[in-house]
Amino acid sequence: MNILLLPISFLHHFILSIRHKLYDWHLLKSKRFEQPVICVGNLALGGTGKTPHVEYLIDLLSEQYRVCVVSRGYGRKTKGFQLALENNSAETIGDEPMQYFNKFNDLLVAVDENRNRAIELMDTMDRPPELYLLDDAFQHRSTQAGLNILLTAFDKLYCEDFLVPAGTLRDIRKAAKRADLIVVSKSPMDLNAEQKNIIVAKLKPMSHQKVFFSSMEYEPLEPMNDTAEKLSPEDAENALLFCGIAHPKPLVNELSNHYQRLETVIFNDHHAFTEKDIETLLQKFEQLPCERKIMVTTEKDYARIINSPYLCQFESVPLFVVPIRVNIHQEEEFNKEILDYVRKDPHHG
Repeated sequence: MNILLLPISFLHHFILSIRHKLYDWHLLKSKRFEQPVICVGNLALGGTGKTPHVEYLIDLLSEQYRVCVVSRGYGRKTKGFQLALENNSAETIGDEPMQYFNKFNDLLVAVDENRNRAIELMDTMDRPPELYLLDDAFQHRSTQAGLNILLTAFDKLYCEDFLVPAGTLRDIRKAAKRADLIVVSKSPMDLNAEQKNIIVAKLKPMSHQKVFFSSMEYEPLEPMNDTAEKLSPEDAENALLFCGIAHPKPLVNELSNHYQRLETVIFNDHHAFTEKDIETLLQKFEQLPCERKIMVTTEKDYARIINSPYLCQFESVPLFVVPIRVNIHQEEEFNKEILDYVRKDPHHG
């Protein structure tokens, strides 16, 4: 916390509190939709693992329901409504929507800064979605979700944080009362019951709220080109990691355990890669000693280059991505909460 910036944070708190009151008093309107609407979000600026949790829900729901992910498409260069299609790129729909679209077959992905408009347009399709997942929309109250899932990182609980610029919160702590499920993300897998109880006591959930814990697991590297197909990542001695994510340190630590030498090139979150960036990466890769070496990036970063004119420049380099999977500690109970909402309360009231 930066104490000198607290006065600005207090002013920010006052403005946000007034905004929430206007919604609470129905002076600002929230729209409800007939289909089930599940919102996944956080109070912080980032780093809670939102994308893997959205993917967890897609996996859980898409076999039974026609699912549509709705996002504003952060970082895109377009405006208004966009439905993800084969010719889209991160520049037209954003990196996270592009990642969802590439990763899941038959998934509908819509982006629009006006989420209500996106849902209304999707509802006019010949086969409209049966449920909607709102990606990063907890603070956007103009769309009223039937189930709100709030994420907070294990090492940065919202109850111990402050509004920007003194802290990393983008919304007031009291906003958490609107959540139905609170998920403490990035928790250690071996977290015991006593440790969980201490965290729950800090969060002070309301009577209608349930608290769950989740952990992140790095899955085996996946090859992204023909050159990578010819080389097993386990046989490589050195690696170059490039990424533009909010908190790269855990990934750096994970890869450091597997390679004799790990070089890293870290960009800002949602970085838009340029031709110069690609040239720099290729030069650094060439400078890595040893023939048995690979280049690694994240799924989100790869989504930014998959349909770009620069992807072909990686053809001679064994390029891999590292997938991330969410493990919910109380998986059966958590899944039941989600499925019960969709089955029993499809029109949420």
